[in-house]
Amino acid sequence: MKAILSIDGGGIRGIVPALVLAQIEEYVGLPASRIFDLIAGTSTGGILALALSKPTFDDQPEYSAASLVSLYEQQGSLIFPRPAWRRFRPFRTFFEERYDPSGLESVLECYFGSCRLKSALTNVLVTSYEIERRFPFFFRSNVARQTPTYDFPMKQVARATSAAPTFFEPVKIQAEGPTGYYALVDGGLYANNPALCALVDARTLFGDEPLLVVSLGTGALTRPIVYEDARHWGLARWAKPVLDIAFDGVSSTVDYQLQRMLRHQAGESQRYYRFQPILDPGLTDMDDTSPRNLRRLKLLTEAMLRDRHQDLITLAAALLRKTQY
Repeated sequence: MKAILSIDGGGIRGIVPALVLAQIEEYVGLPASRIFDLIAGTSTGGILALALSKPTFDDQPEYSAASLVSLYEQQGSLIFPRPAWRRFRPFRTFFEERYDPSGLESVLECYFGSCRLKSALTNVLVTSYEIERRFPFFFRSNVARQTPTYDFPMKQVARATSAAPTFFEPVKIQAEGPTGYYALVDGGLYANNPALCALVDARTLFGDEPLLVVSLGTGALTRPIVYEDARHWGLARWAKPVLDIAFDGVSSTVDYQLQRMLRHQAGESQRYYRFQPILDPGLTDMDDTSPRNLRRLKLLTEAMLRDRHQDLITLAAALLRKTQY
């Protein structure tokens, strides 16, 4: 059996899958890169996928899931800085400037340094989108090991997958060929939940071997878009809600598809696990780095882990059996 891990996008809400995965690592007693044969991620999930597979000089995982919780607690305000004037204006407008990417890039430099995609300790799949050529762009560590021109620095891969429109500007990654670069944005526009992409890649990598898929969400949205408000919105007012709808809609659709494709049959082991808390309306923002918001996200995740305790135990037992063969 091969085990697949998929991690959704969601900005600062990436603290949710980091906490869930920390619990899985604790129960299994191994780091994620030793448990899973493929780790896929989009946006904040892509950053986690890369960090979990980043090696030390002696090929040990540099980061545990538990240690990556601090990425959100300690570095979140650097990635999503709040200018002083915004503290006194709790509402947002279409005309606010987007975030300067220098904060995000400094964090990625700190976490990844010069490490390259080919060095990943397990197979990694990270999503992005090429806006000039207009096609989904997948960063794959197995391809990077075989093709030097496809072997990008991890920090650039992380920057590309997290270049969410309205939050960060697109990124240029140098490439060979007549055009000389790729122009990339957040893969969440088409694969905020990359579990189905991971399943397809796993079939290519592992053939007909049985698969166990673990999908970690960053929280399902519940804040309603009221008809009487939305019917009067124009382009400016729809920009942010459309992004939320795209991200959440894609994640929910992929979850439904995998539930159907990997349906638990009587007498068979469960093949698909999805851990995704339901967000309170006040917890949906991807860039709220306040200590209060982070604590509320942690408490919500803690409650979900309690509710899903038996599922976690069953999953950990299956993953542990798999690692012993």
